Amino acid sequence: MAGAGNAIRGSRIGSGPMGEAERGEAAPRQSIDYFCSSGHRTLIAFAVEAVVPESWDCPRCGMPASMDADNPPPVPKNEPYKTHLAYVKERRSDAEAQDILDEALSTLRQRRKSGDLIF
Repeated sequence: MAGAGNAIRGSRIGSGPMGEAERGEAAPRQSIDYFCSSGHRTLIAFAVEAVVPESWDCPRCGMPASMDADNPPPVPKNEPYKTHLAYVKERRSDAEAQDILDEALSTLRQRRKSGDLIF
């Protein structure tokens, strides 16, 4: 009887459709609309007593979304990767960098003259 249809094949004894009667009643909920700058509308359900966040990440595009449909949050600026040298150049002028280099070379040369091992 390998081909016989069995309605409970693959199910456990006692399993069946679980509804609210077995789980209990769902907590009261409120639905909040969030809008992103791409024009997406997202409906999120929260418990009535929950603190509703001001912003939410859009599940479609990942941009920030707010509850204000007319003024959604702007797209965040994406800063390009900066190297260590770029950060140093923001803090020091070329003249300051030259002074620091000259001082370091002078110290290095003095240490070599005195016999310090410098690698």
